[in-house]
Parts: sequence; structure tokens; C-alpha cells
Amino acid sequence: MNIRIGLAQQQTPFNVPQFIAHYMSGKNEGSKLNVPDQMLNSQITPSQHLEREKAYDIIASLLKIPFLDEEVANNSFPRKMVRVDGYNPQSSRSDSTFTWTNVMEKNTNLSAEIEDLRTKGDKDESLDQPEGVDGRELNMDEYKFRESIFGEEALKISPEEPYRLCRPIRRGHFNVSQHYPLQQANSFSPSCLVLEDLHAIWDWILNEKLHIPQAERNMYSAILVVPETFDNRAEIKEMLSIILRDLRFSTAVVHQESLAAAFGNGLSTACVVNMGAQVTSIMCIEDGVALPTTGVTLPFGGEDISRCLLWIQRHHQTWPQIRTEPMGKPVDLLMVNKLKESYCQIREGELDAVAIVHSYEDGVPAGAHKTRLTALNVPPMGLFFPPLLVPEAYPPPPRSWFLDYEDMLEDTWHMEFPRRSDMSDGLFLGVSGGSTMWDNYAVPPTRLKREDNLGLAEAITSSILSTGRIDLQRKLFCSIQLVGGVALTGGLVVAVEERVLHAIPSNEAIDTVEVLQPRSDPTFLSWKGGAILGILDFGREAWIHREDWIRNGIHIGSGRKYKDSFFLQAQPMCYINS
Repeated sequence: MNIRIGLAQQQTPFNVPQFIAHYMSGKNEGSKLNVPDQMLNSQITPSQHLEREKAYDIIASLLKIPFLDEEVANNSFPRKMVRVDGYNPQSSRSDSTFTWTNVMEKNTNLSAEIEDLRTKGDKDESLDQPEGVDGRELNMDEYKFRESIFGEEALKISPEEPYRLCRPIRRGHFNVSQHYPLQQANSFSPSCLVLEDLHAIWDWILNEKLHIPQAERNMYSAILVVPETFDNRAEIKEMLSIILRDLRFSTAVVHQESLAAAFGNGLSTACVVNMGAQVTSIMCIEDGVALPTTGVTLPFGGEDISRCLLWIQRHHQTWPQIRTEPMGKPVDLLMVNKLKESYCQIREGELDAVAIVHSYEDGVPAGAHKTRLTALNVPPMGLFFPPLLVPEAYPPPPRSWFLDYEDMLEDTWHMEFPRRSDMSDGLFLGVSGGSTMWDNYAVPPTRLKREDNLGLAEAITSSILSTGRIDLQRKLFCSIQLVGGVALTGGLVVAVEERVLHAIPSNEAIDTVEVLQPRSDPTFLSWKGGAILGILDFGREAWIHREDWIRNGIHIGSGRKYKDSFFLQAQPMCYINS
């Protein structure tokens, strides 16, 4: 959901929601905010609803709170009412009030024309008022709709405004669909393209937040820290092209998020559990090297916990009678996320809170509603019981989206590429006959194991046990590292330790589980680790130069391998710019 970007010497990066809103020019005045990504079919099936209710009751039993349909008055467990207005030990961002984004800006061209007319009017009174135009019309035309709006401002656009909100990345991949193509494939140019939107968002941050204009970027190098969910052959390749070709950085290097998180916490060996907004990924690191066979990805994250919080309140009828649609109204998603960050935690006993929620109805100011939120300790437990979250709120992208980029469908290891004059036969990829670099190279899979129905504890256990070595397993079980925004959830550390220990099979000689405390905000550990990896001497050979990338392509060889990770070494850097 967010891109974390900043100069390496900064203590913390800018944390910007990765959204862009385009003005729908030429639309009727009655046009409203269009959110195509959120408008996908997200109806819960009867079987999913039943599984969700069962998961709630299992969690209720563990937390010693009433079952889903059980009245509190008939409950034998002690009731704990906790008033936590504005309370969050790790954050003061509990206020869920938002104001609509101002979508208008001064029409500078027209303002210049008006100023010229006024100047002429001072010399000739007959020109005080242009013919057929009164002062009111001139004043109205002095402003126009902003063409593009970025970040959190894009999420706070009123539903009445004629904009289309786009989210280039969803569920750990490019958000490509029939109505949101990767790039322009023919003469028809849609209003939104995934790669153009990514470029626009990153360029806006560089200009407006970091104040690095394009003319000065050739003096900078870029460190790209990416989640393990991305496709190495296509998605990372395209992001590198944006950085080197479009944003015009001089050099760039790619590092894995899990490896960067370990380095950011001062570790060389750890089981990194990265819990983001929509995806949770797990990867084991040994002696500064990611182990690709241990990778697991779970299709749920913080946004799913937020939606679950809203579902529970509606079921218990504690939510006000207001129209809250986090899947269709972005400002509602922001509000529910803030409530989750402020009030949700994992602990035994009845956990309620008095809070202020807001309604954002079309065309009216935000309305405040004081209410009691209940069962606040249940939503985060959905990490261990995925049916509670119903994580597949979005359907997967259609298979046809691969047609937008042929390399995603083809096996790029067997494609033929032009040979560079300075490459030996043993390093040339693509010759017919003879040996290539891949003949002596064990290529790991480019996709992590996706586990749709596996809970967090079972996924961590499966990842660590897949290493197959008891000495490493014991070390990893005592070196679990939680990163990402969800890692800030109160009580999560204890819950992970207890449930992972319970998930280890009885025939395994392991009796200790420990989650390590982060040395800084777990939200930014990967960014901090990326800055550290960028200055280590052993990684200098992995840097890619802009000229090589654009003019000659990058071929795998001793000077252009990714030293930090066996997983990223397997990515075929044989890009030829057409």
C-alpha cells in the first residue's frame, strides 16, 4: 500500500500511500470518483461466511470472550471494559477525522491572460471588461481541476469529484487488469497504465518530498528494496527500467525486503515475517543470504484485519447507522485502518473501547459518531485463523493480463539475446549449443509458495522446518523477526511465540521459540536495511549502470550478479531495450 522512500542518511523515510488519482477530463459534470480496483467482485460466499463465524467462535474460546451470537449477559467470563479514546502506545495517529482534498488549482495560463487584460485596461478603459465575459465568469475560470493527485491526498478525494483512483500494486504484484493495463499495447491509450502511474508517483515524491529534480538525479544512486512476491523476470525488470531510464538515476541495485529487514535489525540469521497491508511473506536468512526454498506468502495483511474489525462491529450492531464502504470509498478504508491501529490488540478477556467514528457522505462534511467498539482483540487473531479475514476479497487478475507483457509468459532463460563483444562463451546466455551460465547453475523457483489457508504460526513453522538442518532450525526459531505495519499490534509478539511453539510437531527436537525485539520502528526496518546494504563493499559489483541498462542490456556474468541473495541471482538480467 505504501512506498517508503528517502535519502540514505535520513533516520526515517517518507511513507507515502502508493495511489494516484487522474482527473477524468471530458466527463460530464455529474461524474463521480471512479475506483475500479475496489469495485471488483468482493462478495463473501455462504461457505466463507460460515467459515468466518466458526473461526470467530474458536478465537472467542481462546480469548475467553463470548461467542459470536452469545449475549454478554449470559457470559460467565469476566467483562473488561477499556476506555482507550485516542490511545495508542506506539502512535498518536488515532484521530480518524479527514477533510476532503482540494482538487482545484489556479489556472496559471488563464491568470496570465487576465493580468494582461487588466494591464491593458489600465491604459484603455474600453478594455476594463472583455466583450461577452463578466467578472464572475473570469473568477470561476481562474481555477481548474488538478490533473493528477498523489498519495494520501488521492485517498481523500470526495466521491462527488470526477477522478479515477488507481493503485499500481495490489496483493504483492502489479495491479494489472482488463481496465488497468501494464503499458500501452497499441494506438489506443487508456487514461491509466500501471507503469506510467508508478513512474508518476515516484517522480512526484522525488520532486515534492525529496526536492531532487530530474536534472540532478544523475548524481544519485538508487537502492530498490522489493518484496519477494514480485516476479523477478518481469516486474523487477520494469521497476529497474523506471528508475534508470525514466527517473534517470545513474546506478541502481536491487535487494530483497526480507534480507534488508534482517540487516536493518543488525542480524545476519533470522526468520523474517513481513506483514504488510495486503500480503504477509516469510523468508529465512542464514549468514546474510536468503534461502529461497523457505519462502512462503500468505494473501492477507493489515487491510484485511481492518475490514474484519468493521464486520465484527456490524454483526454486534455497535457500528453507527452510517454508510461505511472501505472497498468502495477510499476515505473509509483510511478511517477503519486508523481505528485498527489505535484500538486493536491481542489479549484475553472482553476488550471494548469508546471511540469516535466518522461518516463521509457525499457532498456533506464529515459527521462524528461516538460509539463503543467491541471484540477488539478478535480481528488481529485472524492472522492465525485466515477464514476470519476472508482474505480473498479481491479476485486474482485474469490470465489475459500476461498478454500485456510477453516475458511474463515465456521462459526467459531459453530466449536468445544478442551477444556482447566483451563476453566469453561460458558467460553468454542464448547461444545455440555450447555451455551457458545456467548449465552449472541451480535455478531456484521465481515464485514463493502461496498458502491460501495456512495461518501465520503454521507458515512460520513450515518455513523454518524446510531448512532441514536441526542446528539452523533451532537458531531460526529463536530469531523470528516481525516487520511491517502489522508488527506494531499490541500482544502480537507473545501470540506468535505461543502459537508457533504449539504448531511445531511433537517429533521435532525444538522446545524454544523467541521473537526478537526490533531496534527501531518495524515499519521502516527494510528501508533502513536497504541503506546499510547499499554501502557494504561486498555489494558493489551488483550495481547496474544506467548506460549498460539502456544501451547494451545487462548479461549475467561475474561483474553483474546479485551477491546478497541466491534468490535474486537467478533473475535473468538480459534486458535489451527495444
